[in-house]
Amino acid sequence: MSTARAERLVNLVLALLSTRQYLTAEKIRGIVPGYGDAASDEAYFRTFERDKTELRELGIPLETGRNSAFDAIEGYRIARRDYELGEIDLAPDEAAAVALASRLWDSPELTGQAQGALVKLRAAGLEVDDQAPTVVEPRVRAEPAFGPLLAAVQNGQAVRFEYRRSGSPERIMRTLEPWGVVSWRARWYVVGHDRDRGATRCFRLSRVTGQVRPVGKPGEVRRPEGVNLLKLVTATVDSEPAPVTTARLWVADGRAAGVRRRGTVVGRATVDGEEGDLVEIGLLYPESAADWISAQGPDVVVYEPDVLAKSVQDRLEAVVARQGSAL
Repeated sequence: MSTARAERLVNLVLALLSTRQYLTAEKIRGIVPGYGDAASDEAYFRTFERDKTELRELGIPLETGRNSAFDAIEGYRIARRDYELGEIDLAPDEAAAVALASRLWDSPELTGQAQGALVKLRAAGLEVDDQAPTVVEPRVRAEPAFGPLLAAVQNGQAVRFEYRRSGSPERIMRTLEPWGVVSWRARWYVVGHDRDRGATRCFRLSRVTGQVRPVGKPGEVRRPEGVNLLKLVTATVDSEPAPVTTARLWVADGRAAGVRRRGTVVGRATVDGEEGDLVEIGLLYPESAADWISAQGPDVVVYEPDVLAKSVQDRLEAVVARQGSAL
């Protein structure tokens, strides 16, 4: 789903949930951001019909009705009684799990759009419930490949991408017919038919480098019946050996205290004229450390293993590329 479409659906849900009145299609067009740019009336109504279908498929109950007997046109709203969950009683461990899961979701880009929708509702003279909770969180933080791969799954389209195998810095181009994207043990995987190997394969998204490019026409890829994506991932991951790897890092003096706490100082070295310690850290999954090591910037340099050094380099290059595009 594109960002623009996701924002439009969020705005529509907030508008319909925040009013007790029925909103006509024309009123929705005027107050919900994302509809005003329609090229024509016909284009707007086609988009609105698709969005209503999408919401219903997501399990969001849309009500139709009229505000009074004098209204000639039906409107739409979302009844709070049908949408909200009933009272939930969680044990302490369950509450902790929910709290951790909630940290996966973040939608700062949509905050302004959502508030804009409520402001327009009030400006239109409609009754708005100020106590309406934030009910939709449309974006999950994940690897850069997450969005393009999920879009390819939804479009039924093959993709090509560079991939680093476990324990190796070498990049190999892969062509995949994606069936789905799933999460297992805090990592994201894409599952599908690998055209290069002629077999079913799982790829960890953190090892996908560069851009994910679509191949062929949409609708050409179909997920086989009866395929359990999570079982394929768990079988693949559990079969991979996971020996402890010793990572050797250079850490600048007086910097990166968090890195120092995780390892053992084994010597001294100079990098670009700056003094620092050589630190060794035991890692079960070397690539998993790339995020927090790359966050240290130039204060930490990875000597080995090569796969970790390459992963950190990829992340730093991505940061530089984003900063360059923003200028």
